[in-house]
Amino acid sequence: QVQLDESGGGLVQAGDSLRLSCGASGRTFSRYALGWFRQAPGKERNFVAAISWSTGTTLYAESVKGRFTISRDNAKNTVYLQMNSLKPEDTAVYYCAAHYDRGTIKVHSTEYGYWGQGTQVTVSS
Repeated sequence: QVQLDESGGGLVQAGDSLRLSCGASGRTFSRYALGWFRQAPGKERNFVAAISWSTGTTLYAESVKGRFTISRDNAKNTVYLQMNSLKPEDTAVYYCAAHYDRGTIKVHSTEYGYWGQGTQVTVSS
């Protein structure tokens, strides 16, 4: 069993920065990839970024490249999503998720077996 717990959401203005955290517990995370997804009201849950815990390889959605950075702290079993230059269209509930890492980072939500409860990010214009 894997437990994920997000924190760090909030209300910010366009252009501001925010850092989300995802604390993980349960199994050995060196065998997993952890990702961030987001879901706006009435829309699908979309991939944002992910990182392989063992190799540190990262993957980003085009819409956040250059603005968001995903990183991990092995000692704290925590993954971070640093979000800079936030835009109103970044407003969504952000979810942390994990999948067993077989060498390829997944981008479809259906391939992630573990999910956190989500944290709201609201960017005002």
